[in-house]
Amino acid sequence: MLETMPTAESDVYAARQQLERVLASAGFLRNERMARFLRFVVEQHLEGKDSEIKESVIAIEVFGRGADHDPSQDSIVRTEAGRLRARLAEYYAGEGKGDALVIELPKGGYAPVLHRPPAAPQTTGAPQTTNDDRKRHSKLGLILALAGIVVALGMTVWWRVQHTATPIGIAVLPLENLSHDPAEDYFADGLTDELIRNLSIIDGLSPRSRTSSFAFKGKPRNVREAGKELAADYILEGSVLRAGQRLRIDAQLIRVRDDFPIWSGKFDRELTDVFAIQDEISRGIVNNLRLTLGQGRRRYETSVEAYDLYLHARAFEILGGVGDNPPSIGFFEKAVARDPSFAPAYAGLAAAYAYTSATFPNLDHRDDQLAKMRAAAEKAIELDPLLAEGHASLGMARARDGQWEQSERSFRRAIELDRNRSNSYDDFATYLLLVLGRTEEALQQLRVAENIDPLSPEVQRYLGYVLTSAGRYDEAAGHCEKMPADADSRARSECLGRARLGQGRINEAIQVLATVGNRGYLGYAYARAGRREDAEKVAADVSPNPFNQALVFAGLGDKERTLDALERMDVLGPGRIGRALTYPEFAFVRDDPRINALREKVGLPK
Repeated sequence: MLETMPTAESDVYAARQQLERVLASAGFLRNERMARFLRFVVEQHLEGKDSEIKESVIAIEVFGRGADHDPSQDSIVRTEAGRLRARLAEYYAGEGKGDALVIELPKGGYAPVLHRPPAAPQTTGAPQTTNDDRKRHSKLGLILALAGIVVALGMTVWWRVQHTATPIGIAVLPLENLSHDPAEDYFADGLTDELIRNLSIIDGLSPRSRTSSFAFKGKPRNVREAGKELAADYILEGSVLRAGQRLRIDAQLIRVRDDFPIWSGKFDRELTDVFAIQDEISRGIVNNLRLTLGQGRRRYETSVEAYDLYLHARAFEILGGVGDNPPSIGFFEKAVARDPSFAPAYAGLAAAYAYTSATFPNLDHRDDQLAKMRAAAEKAIELDPLLAEGHASLGMARARDGQWEQSERSFRRAIELDRNRSNSYDDFATYLLLVLGRTEEALQQLRVAENIDPLSPEVQRYLGYVLTSAGRYDEAAGHCEKMPADADSRARSECLGRARLGQGRINEAIQVLATVGNRGYLGYAYARAGRREDAEKVAADVSPNPFNQALVFAGLGDKERTLDALERMDVLGPGRIGRALTYPEFAFVRDDPRINALREKVGLPK
């Protein structure tokens, strides 16, 4: 009997189980586009949104077409729908012949129908697993066991999810590396980060971001204190040991309010199960907490080698390894060389290039880096139109090119796809809003990021910088002081030193800035203190870096030399120029005609 829409929980559960079974089949496993198409229409159907399953919506949400998509000129949805119908028929004629539930896409529309075959027994629960299913999923034993974490959580908090709009706060503390070999830390850190990322796009959960969670890395674990600092209801902690091709994970889920262990377990499986672990934990949360799977959710199929390189790159970012030539670039490049279809690696690569292309030491490679930045950002979206960090990296790339409207659309799309990703708010604020002088809007975005990621040194740093640009120096100093001294001493000192200068505490600022590798701000402070000779010496030492020289000349009140130096910064692009012009250090030249000409030259609005 055909069902227009499953209504009972058991029917919805059965439908989602059947969807996952189809997507795990040979015909769909390696065809990301078709799998994405099927998942989208089925999920919309199960949510009662058949009226929204239209060709124009599918073109945008599944195939990444723009809002101006014209179905009469681009028939991709109709073409792929025909292929999807054929592939479903092929599946049910072979691998899915004994399945208890059938998914069809009738001709003439895109809303699926679900029905049970005449010979199949009627059930009120989840469909029975066949021998073939058990054989096909035998490698997922660890996964299903780990999903017990969230099953236990679901039994405890299901009522809350159903009856309140307040998301459940959950934090994943950094998994401990049991090998005690620092060279293996990246693997445990990367798995922690990936688990947080997978949970972040599930409606009803509010996982704490990586930067907040990693504030507890290497420190004694006190669950109640961690839960209080992270504003989390539940804490997941554990350990990882990788030995050759074997992977052992010990995990424990703890309820914060009474330090009660909800679940614990030990697992020993093949290393190749690492991808399925993440997928099944997320799926377990969805099925057992009755939460809605976000549209941005995707399971990536890639090799262990490519994923290992990707984790290396992410580990450098987690630990703050940015700098002028971040090591992450090399690892991202190796990852995409090993697997050219791995979208997250392209997104990471684009973001890294967006940063380095605007730093002075990289001018000789600027054009090459800009080209790679654009290509990587576009490739990430091409491979996965629903990848939040892909859209954020595209926003960074477009801002770097001065494409302001397009950049803003990309950032807002990234936030729409994953509202728990604090980096998207950070980058939106600093790469676009602050650059364009929209300071209050930048602060609003950073406040959202702070709520999501309260312990993030990056968020505190950006708040310090934007508040300094807004002339709110006391507030700025407070956020700079929240940055851990051991997280990034240069960034903290620079942030706090600038705030102290704004407060008029010049001698304190000099003491703080003396530890900063970027000596431009120290030269500015010397000049403000009347130490002209020391300031001129710094100006000579930092040559030919135009930004640092501009800072020193600004401190000296030398308008002409300040303007000369700022004009030499034009090669760094509109983003770097726009941010600099919001800084209070350069307030005395903002209205000069040469600045208006500079803004026009680099593509900044007047």
